[in-house]
Amino acid sequence: MSGNTFAYLDEGSKREIRRSIFKAVAIPGYQVPFGSRELPIGRGWGTGGIQLTLSIIGRSDVLKVIDQGSDESVNAVNIKEFVKSFTDVQTTSDSEMATIIQSRHRVPETPLRNDQIMVLQVPGPEPLRGIEASEEATKVMHAEADYVGIWLELYEDLIRHGSITAPCNYPVEVQGRYIMSPSPIPKYDNHKLSGSDCLYLFGAGREKKIYALPPYCTAVSLAFEDIPFQTEDFRGKSCCLCGAESVYLDEIYDAATGDLRYQCSDTGFCKKRRETCGAAERRLEA
Repeated sequence: MSGNTFAYLDEGSKREIRRSIFKAVAIPGYQVPFGSRELPIGRGWGTGGIQLTLSIIGRSDVLKVIDQGSDESVNAVNIKEFVKSFTDVQTTSDSEMATIIQSRHRVPETPLRNDQIMVLQVPGPEPLRGIEASEEATKVMHAEADYVGIWLELYEDLIRHGSITAPCNYPVEVQGRYIMSPSPIPKYDNHKLSGSDCLYLFGAGREKKIYALPPYCTAVSLAFEDIPFQTEDFRGKSCCLCGAESVYLDEIYDAATGDLRYQCSDTGFCKKRRETCGAAERRLEA
């Protein structure tokens, strides 16, 4: 571990962030302002999520960091190395081994447990921002549960395109009260939020906001009564590496053959599945 301060931030900063986390957990879906600290990383590159992770991590924790499902992307590797250099904690690509999972754009395929914390990096925490530019006005709208503008946006999208086209960051209603941005996760991952065993924490460093989705809370994707919420459809498709179905798949175009292949977005899940299947085959051969 380099330096004299565990987890980079000073103890006062970590306490202040943890107090904001407690308030966010007490009021699910409510955006709690906090004093976002300076990090040796540009704002917009996950500083909100990193500050949450640095404030809650302990010496016995196991950390996993993913970026759009990948454990090996530049962003994921650099964040993991940054946290590890100031904590010396164990890191992993296995979602089941991790106690803290920090992510950008994905929720792991493996169901998360009650002893795990999911930290999501959030570039835009305010679901009303496209409707109202004023921070003071959006606070009043949240207080009055005035979400007509969000419904109107969805309706206009539906009329204009025949379906709601937003591929990610699809708003959810938390515990029948606040409408919340689930971060830029795909719509496919929205169902994992509701009734989850784990604690979800959302950090926006540039916007200086923290909010939370505690275990077993409801998070219902907005939908009209006669038009149900729809996600990406991967029926009939499977991962070309591990054969997994009923998971979120990335499309990969093979320029050499002109073929379109599909691959698990969650690289840790795919790797573990291949290892498990390989071990099973070796046992059968033996």
